[in-house]
Amino acid sequence: MEGVQVVMNQIKWPLLFLAIAAAVCMMGIGVSIGESSVLGAIFSIVALVFIMGFGFKIKKKLRENGEL
Repeated sequence: MEGVQVVMNQIKWPLLFLAIAAAVCMMGIGVSIGESSVLGAIFSIVALVFIMGFGFKIKKKLRENGEL
């Protein structure tokens, strides 16, 4: 392709880690439901909310600093 310049941005490792952790929490909810573990499901939901909120907080800070 002529005239198309591809720019690779650096990986934002904290955001990648938080995304993987959130996906693990979502899987934990499914596994807990499958195992009929109410305590496990509640723990996974609380962890998911905390991780997603922290991720959005970091993303907002990066956006405000012009790093995203």
